[in-house]
Amino acid sequence: MPKTVGIAVSNATFHFDKLYTYAVLPEHQNVVRLGSMVLVPFGKGSRARMGVVLACDAEPEHSKLKYLFDVAPASACLTPELLRLVYFLKERTFCTYYEAVKAVIPYGAQYKPAVAADGVTPVLQKQLTRHTENAYKLVGTLPQKPKPTAKQLAAVALLSGGPRTLNELEDKGISRAVLDNLCTKGVLECSKVNKSIDLYASIPLRNDPITLTEQQQAAYDTLLPKLEDTAPHSALLYGVTGSGKTLVFLKLISRCLELCRKALVLVPEISLTPQMILRLKGQFGRRVAVQHSALNHTERLLQWQMIQDGGADIVVGTRSAVFSPLENIGLIIIDEEQEHTYRSESAPRYSAHEVARQRAAENGALLLLASATPSTESFYAAQNGRTQLVRLTKRYGGNPLPSVQIVDMRAELAAGNPREISLALEDAIRRNLEAEKQTILLLNRRGYQTIAQCEDCREVLKCPKCSVPMVYHKSAHKVLCHYCGSQQEPPPTLCPACGGKLQYRGFGTQKAEEELAKLFPEARVLRMDQDSTAAKDAHEKLLAKFAAHEYDIMVGTQMVAKGLDFEDVTLVGVLGIDSLLFAQGFRAYENVFSLITQVVGRSGRAKEPGFAIIQTTDPDNPVLTLAAAQDYDAFYEQEIAYRKLGLYPPFCGLCVIGFAGARENEVARAAARFSALLGQQASKQPDLPLRILGPTPGSIEKINDTYRYKLTVKCRNDRRFRDLVRSTLALYEKEKLPSRASVVVDLHSDGDI
Repeated sequence: MPKTVGIAVSNATFHFDKLYTYAVLPEHQNVVRLGSMVLVPFGKGSRARMGVVLACDAEPEHSKLKYLFDVAPASACLTPELLRLVYFLKERTFCTYYEAVKAVIPYGAQYKPAVAADGVTPVLQKQLTRHTENAYKLVGTLPQKPKPTAKQLAAVALLSGGPRTLNELEDKGISRAVLDNLCTKGVLECSKVNKSIDLYASIPLRNDPITLTEQQQAAYDTLLPKLEDTAPHSALLYGVTGSGKTLVFLKLISRCLELCRKALVLVPEISLTPQMILRLKGQFGRRVAVQHSALNHTERLLQWQMIQDGGADIVVGTRSAVFSPLENIGLIIIDEEQEHTYRSESAPRYSAHEVARQRAAENGALLLLASATPSTESFYAAQNGRTQLVRLTKRYGGNPLPSVQIVDMRAELAAGNPREISLALEDAIRRNLEAEKQTILLLNRRGYQTIAQCEDCREVLKCPKCSVPMVYHKSAHKVLCHYCGSQQEPPPTLCPACGGKLQYRGFGTQKAEEELAKLFPEARVLRMDQDSTAAKDAHEKLLAKFAAHEYDIMVGTQMVAKGLDFEDVTLVGVLGIDSLLFAQGFRAYENVFSLITQVVGRSGRAKEPGFAIIQTTDPDNPVLTLAAAQDYDAFYEQEIAYRKLGLYPPFCGLCVIGFAGARENEVARAAARFSALLGQQASKQPDLPLRILGPTPGSIEKINDTYRYKLTVKCRNDRRFRDLVRSTLALYEKEKLPSRASVVVDLHSDGDI
């Protein structure tokens, strides 16, 4: 029995994030184990603080050690694999132990400090109280006197097939009073069970046979040996849009379950989960659990509990689902693997790819990355034999790829068309409406008009707290900042700098919706952006309506570009792509190529051929012409040459160290000091390859009254480099610099997106 334990506490700074030793009271000795959630007295005032047990020791207690206040039940204990992931995140992402713990278990399964009924004793309290309900089972026979009622007979008949919950029995018209009466007679026994939520119970279980084309079967046959042995493997399924990658997934998952192993399926964003859930639930029924941020805390907790209790064979979800407490994983699929949403932007700053690779290694599983436009790093790994490459070159059903037309918007303007929808696109939409086919338009800016500029001094109306323009939202009649949420209503008409007249211009999804309504008054237009999908289940409901032909045109931001499969979409239009084409960052071209290829691939997925129109002011741009031709291989050759020349991933790792604080000069000085400290530490290891760039202001210099600077380090992402950054962070904290500028480290490995 452990007499002392090593505990990582919550809210520790990087510098103080170590294991603290505590003594264990006799009554806690049988419940404390590695991975237990505990409440401990911490600091001079012995304030209650959350912690997790990361070491157990039977050494005799030190007389001055403090005792644990409270221990959570064994069901809240981290599994050995999740515990190893805590260490993995701590080592790879520069987070604290407790930040890692919070990442691997959902909010509802976490605990918080509270006070017992005596008003004094510190105790643990669950963030969410578990919801229970009554369950009934048959334990005796129904006496024939007095004569049983029809409802009593019905209850006994139903329960003879096995236990049922109160909810299920009430649905059949049997009241609680009837059940309580039968319990009194000793016929039934009542117990409390955890409520289970079958979130997608309305999806019928079809369990259709999975029929693969010759090419899909060849891909499946190539991947099968990697699934069937118990060594870890990784593969890249590179298939053109509409080639039917999902069917290959379903067949692999089916085989994985036959091998008595579990499967994990990741999708990049919530808008794609409904379709994947529909396919998986339709095929595999109730053994599918779901984990993503659109679920409320209770739903998410109950799904997590179901996985932990072994009630799920398949988990589908967004990035954080990679931490599901699944055991014996045989297959991990990362769909649309090139998406940036697989990287976390808050601590711990992990990449789902890295965590998935780690879990595949631990479980001897197959990690399958899939995309029509793989990330340059993943394709490079496949080209160099580090990952197996499997191709699907034909569309499912033999359909051709969509034909694409590039429209020069400068010529449109010269011809007297000031609108954002070109004449060519207008004609194509009209023809599509007449043919009763559907259209998707991609416009990567929400809002109505995107900037307000002064006619006199040319200043743009910016957010008072951020260095970004305010965006006009017509429906709410106000200007909004998309970064900090600041708003002004009514929208100003005069320039705050010189008093001149403000002119609103630019084009967002709301304006596009209005322009479409004017051009095609008979068309039903659906807008999909962050504003229209804020409500719970909104993605699902809106996409279902579009699939049911309740709308003719869908206009939206990036969420309409990927993974969606609608039979009657035969036209896709791409508007306002130029802002992305000239964006900062070495991934700008890759992002544009991927986005256009993906959205163009939404059209012509059934019997009718697809057509796409790309509007731009730079019609000769090679990225646009390659995306229009859906020529990934040619794009990759061009991109990999650029990466090699500029020394970017996959030819090096990239570490971005960000600094943030309230005073710009202090943030700049703190960043410069960190750079100097890093240089001093690096000079002790002259053979360690690295290149330090900066510090420079962040791409957006100020957000919510906080100034941002960054250092970019080109490096090799290995333990030596991570130790170097760690020692520099410790020196930075020693000099009390975090009070001037907080620091975050975001490390992109050379083989990771």
